[in-house]
Amino acid sequence: MKSTEIKYNVQHLIDNFSKEEFVFELLVAYGISKTSVTRLKKGDYNLSKVDGELLYKKKIFFKVEKSDKLLSSIEKISNEERILKHQPRFIIVTDYKQLVAKDLKVNKLPLDIKLTELPNYFDFFLPLAGSEVYNASNNNEADRNASYKMASLYDLLIEENPTIYNSKSSIHNLNIFLSRLLFCFFAEDTEIFEQDSIFTNTLAQHTAENGKDTHTFLDELFDRLNKADTELAEVPDFLAKFPYVNGGLFGQKINSPVFNFKARKTLLELGDLNWKDINPDIFGSMIQAVVIPEYRSDLGMHYTSVENIKKLIKPLFLDELYEAYENANTISQLRSLIKRISKIKFFDPACGSGNFLIITYKEIRLLEIKILEKITDLEGNAPTIKWTSIQLSQFYGIEIDDFAHEMAILSLWLAEHQMNKVFEERLFDYGKSKPILPLKEAGQITQGNATRRNWNEVCPITEKDEVYVIGNPPYLGARLQDAEQKKDMKIVFNGKNGYNNMDYISCWFFKAKDYIKEFNAKCAFVTTNSICQGEQVALMWPTILSDKIEIDFAYQSFKWTNNAKGNAGVTVIILALRNVSDEPKYLFIDNFKKLAKNINPYLTDATNIIVTGRSKPLSKFPEISFGNMANDGGYLLLSEEEKEELINQNQTSEKFIKPFFGSSEYIRGNKRFCLWIKNDQLKEAYKIPEIAKRIDKVEIHRLNSNRKATQILAENPNLFGEIRHQNSDSLLIPRHTSETRDYIPIGFFDSETIIADSAMAIYHAQPWLFGVVTSRMHMVWVRNVGGKLKTDYRYSAKLCYNTFPFPDINTKQKENLNLYVFAILDERAKHPSKTMAQLYNPTTMPKGLLQAHQELDTAIEQCYRLQPFKNDTERLEYLFKQYEEMLQKDTLFAKVKKTKKK
Repeated sequence: MKSTEIKYNVQHLIDNFSKEEFVFELLVAYGISKTSVTRLKKGDYNLSKVDGELLYKKKIFFKVEKSDKLLSSIEKISNEERILKHQPRFIIVTDYKQLVAKDLKVNKLPLDIKLTELPNYFDFFLPLAGSEVYNASNNNEADRNASYKMASLYDLLIEENPTIYNSKSSIHNLNIFLSRLLFCFFAEDTEIFEQDSIFTNTLAQHTAENGKDTHTFLDELFDRLNKADTELAEVPDFLAKFPYVNGGLFGQKINSPVFNFKARKTLLELGDLNWKDINPDIFGSMIQAVVIPEYRSDLGMHYTSVENIKKLIKPLFLDELYEAYENANTISQLRSLIKRISKIKFFDPACGSGNFLIITYKEIRLLEIKILEKITDLEGNAPTIKWTSIQLSQFYGIEIDDFAHEMAILSLWLAEHQMNKVFEERLFDYGKSKPILPLKEAGQITQGNATRRNWNEVCPITEKDEVYVIGNPPYLGARLQDAEQKKDMKIVFNGKNGYNNMDYISCWFFKAKDYIKEFNAKCAFVTTNSICQGEQVALMWPTILSDKIEIDFAYQSFKWTNNAKGNAGVTVIILALRNVSDEPKYLFIDNFKKLAKNINPYLTDATNIIVTGRSKPLSKFPEISFGNMANDGGYLLLSEEEKEELINQNQTSEKFIKPFFGSSEYIRGNKRFCLWIKNDQLKEAYKIPEIAKRIDKVEIHRLNSNRKATQILAENPNLFGEIRHQNSDSLLIPRHTSETRDYIPIGFFDSETIIADSAMAIYHAQPWLFGVVTSRMHMVWVRNVGGKLKTDYRYSAKLCYNTFPFPDINTKQKENLNLYVFAILDERAKHPSKTMAQLYNPTTMPKGLLQAHQELDTAIEQCYRLQPFKNDTERLEYLFKQYEEMLQKDTLFAKVKKTKKK
C-alpha cells in the first residue's frame, strides 16, 4: 500500500472512531487482511490468555490501560517474556484519549500522543504494512561551507587571472593547485602536520596583505613538501618545519595563480574553517563545484552525496554485515566476521574522485570498530587484534580523468587518516595509528576507460572472492554521446541491434552483468530513471536478465541534491544486480522498504515482462497518430487577434478558419487557429487578399527549404505539410505533461477542430474511449511503461496506447462508460474560465471534477474485474498479467492468420 492510502485509512478510523473496533480497524488500515482480523476478533489468533489484552504474533500487543499508568505499563510489558517470545513488533497501550506505543525492533523513544493525533504519526506503524523507514544521515554543514568558500576563492582567482585558465590542460593545473590547498587545510587540522594551523599561520605571517606575493609563497611551500628531509639545505626555516609529503601530490611543477587582497583574505578564511569536521569525500565535489561547467559536464560526472551513497551500500552489503555482527555472540564468530570483511573487494568502475570508495571504506572501518568493541566486552580485556584488518588495497577503481584519478587516491589517504583517528579515540586503550607521512600508494585505482578495460584485470575475481561493484557511472542519453562514447558503446555491445539508442550507462550494467556472473558478487549503480522507461527497457534489459541475473533491490525515481555549488537536482534510481537466488528482494518507494517477490525492469513487483512498442493497438481501439503538421513558416497559423482581424476584413474568411490545438495550447488555454483550405476551395480563398498573401509566403518558405520533400510541398501551399485530420470526433492526448498530475488532461473535439502534431490524435473516437485513456488504470500503465522527460510523462503511441491491455467490452458497458465521460465533460464545463492546467493541478482540481474521475475509474476497473484494486501496485501487476495473456492470443491469432494465407 502507498503511504498516502494508509494515512487516509488512519484518518478515516479516527473520524469514525469506535472503542470496540479501534485496534482491529487499525490493523486493517495497514493492510492486514480482513480474514486475519476476523480470526483475531474471534480469539483464534490472540495469543494472550489475559482478559483485555490482544497479542498478535509478530504484529502487536494491545491493551487498554488507566490514564496514569500508560508509560509505566508499556515499560513493564516491554520486558515480559510471555509477550516477547511471540515477537510482537509494536506494543500499544491506550485509554482511548492518549496513546503510547513502542517499536520493539527500532531503539527509539515511545510514541506518546493524543489519540486524535494518530494520523499525523501514521508512519510510526508503517512496518505493519511491510515498509521500513529507511533513513540516512544528513549532509554535513561544514562540507557545504567549505565547498562554497572554495568556489568563492576560484571566482576571485579567475577574476585576477582572466587568461590563464582557458584550456583543459591549464584547468588541470588549477585542479592540482586546489587539491594541494585542500590537503594543506586538512593536514593542519588533523595532525598530519604536527603543528596545529601551521599552514594558515605561516601563510599569514610570510605574505603581504595585498596578496601580491602569495603565489610565490605557495610555489615555495609546495616545492618543500616534495623534498625529503635530506634535501632541505636551501629551504627557509619557516618552510623547513613542514614535513615531507611525497606520494605524487606535490611532484608536478606548476605555477600558482596570482592573488589579490580579497583572494588572500578568502584563503585565510578557508584556513579558519575546522577541516577536522570536513569529510574527504567532499573534495571531489569541491573540485567539480569550482571548475567551468563545460569541463565538468564533459564526462557526465555527477557528485553523489554521502546520504545517497549510503542508500546504495546499505542494502547491497552493509545491512547484511551489520546483521551478521548483531547475530555474532562469540569471539570466534566475531573474529570470523572481521576476517570476512578484510577479504571483501569493493570496486567502482567509474570512481571519479572516489566518493563511493571513501564512504564505503569509512563505513567498513566503523563496523570493524564495533566488532572489536564487542570482542573487548566478551573478553573482558584488550583484544588480541590491535590494528585494523581492513586495507586500502581492498578498494579498486577505474577513472578516465587523470585528475579525478589522483583525487581518488588522495581522498582515500585522507579517509584512512581520519578513520585511524576514530580508531584511536574509540579504542584508545590498545589501538595505535601508523604514520601517514610520507604518503604511500593507496588503493587499486586505475586510470583508463572503463568501457574498454577488462574489469577482471583491474579487480581480479575468483570463486573464493566476495566482491561488490558500486558507483555512479556517467549517464548521457544516446543523443548526447560524442564520437568516442559512441565508439565505446559499439565496442561493449559488439554491434547488438539498437545499442546506438541506449544510454551510455548501459555499458556499465552490461559489463557488470558479465563480471559478477556465477561469482559471489553483486553490483549496484546510481543511474537516471530512463533505463527503466520507454524503449530503453526493451533495448537493454533482455540482454541483462538473460544470463541468470536478476534485480536484487531498487529505489524507484527520487530527486536528490548535492553539496556542490549550484546544488543541482537530478532524478535518479538506484538499481542492483545479482546472480539468481532465493534471497529476499526489496523495493524502496518514497524512503520505505518493501519486500518484493520479483523486481522487473520497470521497478515494480511483477514478472519480468518487457513491453515492446507496437504499430497497431493490442486492444480493440481505433488507431492513434500524430496530429497535423503545418510546415508553413507560421503563415497558416493565426492568433485569436489575427483571426478576428481577418474576419472583420472579410466575413468569407471564417469558412476557412478552424480551431487549432497542440499540447501547449490545450493545456494552457492559449487559443490558436489555422487556415484549413482544401484544394477545391483554393480559388475562392485566393480572392481574399490577406489569405492570398499568407499562401504565397508558405510557398516561398517551402521553396527555400534545403529538404527536397519540403520543396515538393510548395506545390500545394494552401495545405498543411502533413495532414492526418479526419471528418470525425477526435481525442487529443498531449505528448508531454507534468508528473504532478494524477490524470493527463485529454481533449474531446468534434470534426471542426484541427489537432497539431505536438499532440497525439485519435479519430473516430467514441466517448467510452475517452474514459479509457483518461482513467487511473491507463495512467498507471503510462507512468511505468512510457518514457519520461526527467519524471514528466511522455506519451508514446507505440508504447502507451498500442500496448495498453483493455478487455473487449460489450455495447451496454460502453454506454455505461459514456455516462461517466459526460459527467467529466459537464464538470469541466462548469469552470469555463479555468485552463486544463488549473483543472488538473491536484491542489486546485475542483472537487466535482475529481469525484467524476474517481467514479469513472471505478467503472473502468470493473471492466477488468469486480473485485476492487487495493493500490496502484496491484493495478500494475494485473495489467502486466493481462498484457501477457492478450499478447499471447494476439501472437497466436497472427500465426493462424499467416498459416491460412499460405
